[in-house]
Amino acid sequence: MGKTLIEMIAGADGLTLGAAFERADSSLIGADAGELVGLGPIGVPVQADVATASGRFDALIDFSVPEATLSLLPLLVAAEKKLVIGTTGFDASGQAAIEAAGEKIAILKAPNMSVGVNVVFKLIEIAASVLGDDVDVEVIEAHHRHKIDAPSGTAVRMGEILAGALGRDLEKDAIYGRQGTTGPREKRTIGFATVRGGDIVGDHTVLYAGAGERIEITHRAQSRANFAQGALRAAKFLEDKPQGLFDMQDVLGFD
Repeated sequence: MGKTLIEMIAGADGLTLGAAFERADSSLIGADAGELVGLGPIGVPVQADVATASGRFDALIDFSVPEATLSLLPLLVAAEKKLVIGTTGFDASGQAAIEAAGEKIAILKAPNMSVGVNVVFKLIEIAASVLGDDVDVEVIEAHHRHKIDAPSGTAVRMGEILAGALGRDLEKDAIYGRQGTTGPREKRTIGFATVRGGDIVGDHTVLYAGAGERIEITHRAQSRANFAQGALRAAKFLEDKPQGLFDMQDVLGFD
């Protein structure tokens, strides 16, 4: 994602790459960010210390791991910088920390930055509201073998949307795996199935299974460019926002 973002920023209107970061033990530390993606030298070295480079950017786009994201919050609040969070897998305390930081700086956090996925979020809400309890709902997702959280943040968000539209409690009604003699399916169940393998960028399907018919709403990511494009759109959205916690639904005008 880092390399894809560097490429996309180079061709974006109104955006300039001010800094690029990696973990301290990365072999890329010190490399020129432009040379890493075939653009030639651009004078932006990859570094580990965000604090020393905070004067070089207005907004930071973060696709990392929860621990790294949360460690950035105090620094960005102190420097009054904006933050786009594409990281997933936060627990309740992590989410609370992000919400608290959003009272002081502008933050956009989304489980999936893809514009297409966020359109799908709206479509699955409409379908669930119309179909109601006449169908069984299942969420199926597939990702590459290196993804560390399951189900994906996108799949969890889909479950939250379905629960809200159907008047259900995701904590009580979600089933994250089936094995053995499970008995008949409970009507209120929101099921999740997870696939991990190869280099799958990201597939998500919501299945509405009724009597004699079924509806499937699917999004398949073919490259990481769509996530980067959404993240850049999110950064532009935050430009005139002094503080607040937003998501891609806000960017697209759905909320």
